[in-house]
Amino acid sequence: MKKKINPRSAKNKGARLQLWVCRKIADLLKIEFNNQDDQCEIHSREMGQSGVDVILRGFAYENFPFDIECKNTEKLSLYKAVEQAEYNTSAERDWLLFHKKNFSEPIVVMDAEVFFKLYGRILDIGQETKID
Repeated sequence: MKKKINPRSAKNKGARLQLWVCRKIADLLKIEFNNQDDQCEIHSREMGQSGVDVILRGFAYENFPFDIECKNTEKLSLYKAVEQAEYNTSAERDWLLFHKKNFSEPIVVMDAEVFFKLYGRILDIGQETKID
């Protein structure tokens, strides 16, 4: 029988992924990250609270146009996680879902239309196609 992870350990795993995402965004935007500072522009939400998992303010909010959901779990119900990410996303923003399993690197899940829009900008094509 497989040993079940206790709730505290599960929350610690989730918090570690959230902190990793915060640091990556801070590095990308070249801003300071200090999770001990409640007014920091990037902040990891406390476990058990509703809303996005990574709180962005000011410059970070303006320059990273995604609301973030993090899941650090062995089994993921992908569509339920996406629904949660969509539910917590503000108007005029897009969602990102970060997922990590033990002993694996984190992955990102995003809306396909958003992906193609972003990639089109990278290629400077500026075209948007719609999947029928």
